[in-house]
Amino acid sequence: MRHNSGKNSRWLIAMLALAFAVQVPIFSQDLLLLGPAADCPQKDLADVIRGSLHKPPKVKPESAGSLLIVPVIGSNPATGFVFGIGGQYAFKMKGSSLYSNFSGSAQYTTKNQMIFMLKNSIYTKNNGIFLSGDWRYLIYSQSTYGLGTTAPEGGILDYQYSLGGAETADDSLIQPMKFNFARFHQSVSFKIVEGFYAGVGYYFDSYSKIDDQKLSLVPGDTVLTSHYAYNTYYGFSTTKYFSSALNVNVVYDTRDNMLNAYKGIYAMASWRGAFEFLGNDKAANFFQVEWRSFHSLSETNQRHLLSFWVMGNFSPVGQFPYMILPATAYDQRGRAGRGYTQGRFRGANMVYGEAEYRFPISKCGGILGGVLFMNATTADNKALSLNLFESIKPGYGAGLRIMVDKRSRTNLAVDVGFGQKSFGFYLAASETF
Repeated sequence: MRHNSGKNSRWLIAMLALAFAVQVPIFSQDLLLLGPAADCPQKDLADVIRGSLHKPPKVKPESAGSLLIVPVIGSNPATGFVFGIGGQYAFKMKGSSLYSNFSGSAQYTTKNQMIFMLKNSIYTKNNGIFLSGDWRYLIYSQSTYGLGTTAPEGGILDYQYSLGGAETADDSLIQPMKFNFARFHQSVSFKIVEGFYAGVGYYFDSYSKIDDQKLSLVPGDTVLTSHYAYNTYYGFSTTKYFSSALNVNVVYDTRDNMLNAYKGIYAMASWRGAFEFLGNDKAANFFQVEWRSFHSLSETNQRHLLSFWVMGNFSPVGQFPYMILPATAYDQRGRAGRGYTQGRFRGANMVYGEAEYRFPISKCGGILGGVLFMNATTADNKALSLNLFESIKPGYGAGLRIMVDKRSRTNLAVDVGFGQKSFGFYLAASETF
């Protein structure tokens, strides 16, 4: 099994050195004025449309919210043709200085899959309480590849088909599954001092009607999948299961805007306890840490900045069922791992990092912006003695930003991402992080 640990370690060290640089050296402020300066006020899409009709800009009251609705259209082998609607509503609670938001989508595919999602991030009056939620219901199908970032190389199907020493396409080792998935994550955090919050929550994840399509238990024609082998070994059901957990968290948030931050830090640490009295088959613990920071590159052009995102998910081996383990794009926004499909990498422990360069494109008004990004994912697999950082999968890409509401800084985001033997196209309201 090839881990390429030396090359991966050098790549990771370079990325983390960049990510944790609090002060970014700037060689010349004048060279960075690629967009609107102080004498060139920010515009949004509505301003451009009204300008083309020779109408003055519409002035919204301070209490007005911002609603963005976008079509969901796409196609991939797992879902077939996808269509639906997605949107985001940004607003300020009375007495709050910070924007809050609801976002969600409803989608249907030609493979009879249905996807319903609703997210909330809300600051109450005087920013005294912070609510964070992730609610989902999916009638879905999704391929898995096994555990760890080397998967499917060295995975159970690799051994089953004796392909360990041969060059084999990833597609031959995909393990397709159908299932219903329900999630209810909701936490409430209370302000201790300015920018610092502590709180509690309840996290529920459920998988039911699981159809492990490559699994065969027929004597003489047996094929064991990673899902079946893992769950059987650790004593979980292979057809349905759930995790019911209490959550304790601390949050530090100095961002000037959660939808599109120009400066500040968001840091979070949480512990999740899936106790037996909550109905779980066995007691389980889950730890999560997250860091996002935003660093301006220009005093006169706030849209020119570097942003960083690091997230770590940690759980003892064998405490959670297979599909509940941390996986790509199962974060609250479903945005981690651009360039790879949802669930592509999975493990009891996973660390993810991303760096993004954000810049204006429009010479004046700032309607158009762009991003360049790179990311890295590492996940472990104790059964194969694969530890974190021994295998790292990089991704990279670029995107376009269209300012649709200047007051809330809501952008329409269009991104293209690339990974190893992988590609992704993304259309979303607001920034990735």
